[in-house]
Amino acid sequence: MELTILETSDLHGYLFSTNYQKRNMDEPFGILKAASIFKEERLNAKGPVLAVENGDYIQGSPLSYYLAKQRKDPSELIQALNEMHYDVGVIGNHSLNYGLEYLKKAVSASQFPVLSANILNEDGESAFGQGYRIIEKEGIKIGFLGLTTQYIPHWEHPDNYAGLHFQSAVECAKEIVPKLRAEADVVVVSYHGSFERDLKTGEPTELLTGENEGYQLLHEVEGIDVLLTGHHHRKIAEVVNGVAIVQPGDKGSFVGKVVVEFERTDSKLKVSSVKPTLISVEGKKSEEALTQKFQALHDEVEKWLDEPLGTVSGNMEIKNAHMVRLKEHPYIEMIHKVQMEATGAAISGTSLLTDTGKGFQQTITMRDIVTNYIYPNTLAVLDLTGAELKAAIEKAAGYFALESDGSIGLNWAYVHPKPQYYNYDMYEGIDYTIDVSKPIGERLVRFEKDGRPIQDEERLEVVTNQYRAIGGGDYTMFDASKIIREVTKDMSELIADYIKKHSIIDATVNDNFLIVNGEEIQ
Repeated sequence: MELTILETSDLHGYLFSTNYQKRNMDEPFGILKAASIFKEERLNAKGPVLAVENGDYIQGSPLSYYLAKQRKDPSELIQALNEMHYDVGVIGNHSLNYGLEYLKKAVSASQFPVLSANILNEDGESAFGQGYRIIEKEGIKIGFLGLTTQYIPHWEHPDNYAGLHFQSAVECAKEIVPKLRAEADVVVVSYHGSFERDLKTGEPTELLTGENEGYQLLHEVEGIDVLLTGHHHRKIAEVVNGVAIVQPGDKGSFVGKVVVEFERTDSKLKVSSVKPTLISVEGKKSEEALTQKFQALHDEVEKWLDEPLGTVSGNMEIKNAHMVRLKEHPYIEMIHKVQMEATGAAISGTSLLTDTGKGFQQTITMRDIVTNYIYPNTLAVLDLTGAELKAAIEKAAGYFALESDGSIGLNWAYVHPKPQYYNYDMYEGIDYTIDVSKPIGERLVRFEKDGRPIQDEERLEVVTNQYRAIGGGDYTMFDASKIIREVTKDMSELIADYIKKHSIIDATVNDNFLIVNGEEIQ
């Protein structure tokens, strides 16, 4: 007897196989292509199939942004999942980006349970109904536990998780897995989180903050047969410590699959083997019936994205993301201007969020905005000391590494195990120089405002996005207690408003920061 488990994770609203940078794209990802794999696997399965959606579904793409901001309703996106006949889902960290009420709408629209046993309400109970359950399929009792990274309060605006508390996934699993083990033939844990240590050596691959507890789940919780994961967008299919683990990338580029084989002993089923694999959607066609069903939504989004908002005077295109981080670019300068105008702060910090953004063409559209500024950030103004801002820039300076030929490259820790380009910040309203030839923590060699050195004790108002303001990205010198005011309108809306107001956007820079290698200016 055999059970097939199918997992998607971190779909991020990519229903169609496009990132919407232009029309008529056909990329190797998308929920509709994953649906084709689901259909094939169900036809070929030698037993029952358990389909799991592992979180981060309602936020991340221009389409999901359109539904959140224009329609204010995720139900049509959820309908695609319902049509794929998932058995169960899990809450992801980005599930809360548009607020608790929006998430509740998504959960209500789901025709399958959406679980997370370690997200608790004020009474200490699972906030989204029972966080675990026994699912029976063709005589096989599947003990299922849904878990979410506990680190959400370190990223999310407090309003978006009001009344919720987040327990360690490991502590929660230690309590619940034995209960499932006692009743079930197979125990499946679906964790919207990833691995904090190398799976082979056990060496830490990140700061051990509790954000990711997958390695601990494998080694400290007895009784798990299958561990489905996500969050890091990695591609993993292995058996570790006797447990099948899967992580299927993002955007529906892969479907995770675990085949569980059973043997019968003393009238009971016992797991005899677990075989994890990843199935790529490369070369697959989008499922035809679902494509037709949601085509009108897709066309509506494309039309909205092409609405012109303003024009660029000069050149604001991005050709090389690394060079944007080395030398100030007009796009980054414009983001600073948006943030400073919206908040009245004299100093602004921002990052180039992704390596895929192309900047702005001559005519600026909503497509340009949402494909460059990809996160639903709001803004917060921090009251910082000079010493705290200096510490933040020193941390950002760790993004760079000196190559053997003397050039300035990228610190490998920012791309492995998960790309974190968004954790390198650039600042406006001050003048500074980073010398990459110096040790990390000692690289800020010029730090001035209005032509004079910034003193450690002086007070500064600095605007940044909400994620960074509360310490996201391990910027421990920032936290919510330092926030003195906020702008709760989404950054994409603020950018659109700024462009409409100014109509013509000058592509200029003031070169207020320099990244150097010793004496050589890059």
